[in-house]
Amino acid sequence: MKGLRRPWASPLVQFVVASLLLFAVAWWATGIFSQRAARSEALADARVTTELLAHSVAEPAMPKGLVDGDPGAIDRFDRAVLARLLVGDVRRIKIWRGDGTVVYSDETQLIGKRFALDGEQLSVLHSGDTEGGISDLRRRENRFETDEDGLLEVYTRIESPEGQPLLFEAYYSVETVHKRAAEVLTPFRRITVGALLALLLLGVPLLGVLTLRLTRASRARERLMRRAIESSEAERRRIARDLHDGVVQELAGTAFALSGTAREPSLPPGLRDSLTESSRSLRRSLRQLRSLLVEIHPPGLDAAGLGAALEDLTALAGSAGVETTVSVSDVEGAPDHVVTLVWRVAQEAIRNAVRHADAARLAVEVRGDERQVRLTVRDDGIGFDPAAPARNGSYGLRGLQSLVEDGGGRVRVDSAPGAGTTVRMVVER
Repeated sequence: MKGLRRPWASPLVQFVVASLLLFAVAWWATGIFSQRAARSEALADARVTTELLAHSVAEPAMPKGLVDGDPGAIDRFDRAVLARLLVGDVRRIKIWRGDGTVVYSDETQLIGKRFALDGEQLSVLHSGDTEGGISDLRRRENRFETDEDGLLEVYTRIESPEGQPLLFEAYYSVETVHKRAAEVLTPFRRITVGALLALLLLGVPLLGVLTLRLTRASRARERLMRRAIESSEAERRRIARDLHDGVVQELAGTAFALSGTAREPSLPPGLRDSLTESSRSLRRSLRQLRSLLVEIHPPGLDAAGLGAALEDLTALAGSAGVETTVSVSDVEGAPDHVVTLVWRVAQEAIRNAVRHADAARLAVEVRGDERQVRLTVRDDGIGFDPAAPARNGSYGLRGLQSLVEDGGGRVRVDSAPGAGTTVRMVVER
């Protein structure tokens, strides 16, 4: 039933969810990295094309006077090279002087206009390198470029026939980047998706088999644990029964016999006193043995008899001068193993309080509901630091916690030096 209520607790479901998350992350990451790789590849291709257009087409055909804005030179240059410059994805051509004046462009309205060159353009003009990037269409010199996705601009240096350095700039459609992204992304995603699907197809059956084996092993361990607990309880009951029917009865008979013999008037006074003292000693031992029997396994330990059993446990504390209270409510119908666990934890907590706490008051409270049974054992003793290393097994915390965990419950010990100790335990019905 727990597996039906909480399917996400299944390792198989967790593996599938983790695989899907990994698939989503890989899909997103490949998209990001492919865009970066595509931009780098597209820029590299555009650099090669720009250098080819600049040095093999534009520079050899440049007439004298173009750099000075001579209309005839501009017209001759335009007729000679424009068709060979606007090829492929090339959308715009500009040739700049160092002062920012456009000496030539396929958009004639820009010729003769002057715009400020940025630092990268000036660096290319002086160094002769080839650089590029996505164009900012908000700049004034780009007002005639209407592509909504932007343009890829690349610039390099050429020289006019007069020997003056010029900036050659070519604009490419951003679709070049998208095409390169698809070329890079598609095969990589095929490999990634195929690997993840293969992992999922191979992993799910394998994990399903392992989960089934682990579930069976867990159930087997649970059955063994229950059998061990049941065997332990049965052995406790057998020992208690044998002691009660054997040793206790014989000691009780011996004590009565000694008491009767001590009353014989013919006995010397010294012998009578010795027999009376021996009878008292046997009765004290008998009471201690009966208390031990209750600790080993109280008779009638079930939900109805839990209150009486806890009263018996606190009797030792009461005889030591500790004020004790026991309150049990709403535990009707609790399974025997739950009642036994509550009693065992209470037994350990009460024993620790009597032996170590030096308490004046001890309260034991058991409350139940439809789902859980809760135990609280509280004393006002000297307390201790739960985080400090235990000395000589003090307070039996390790054994107490192991006992509760083995029984399927949870336990918490709250204490501090001088503040008493509270043991809280919760166990599912």
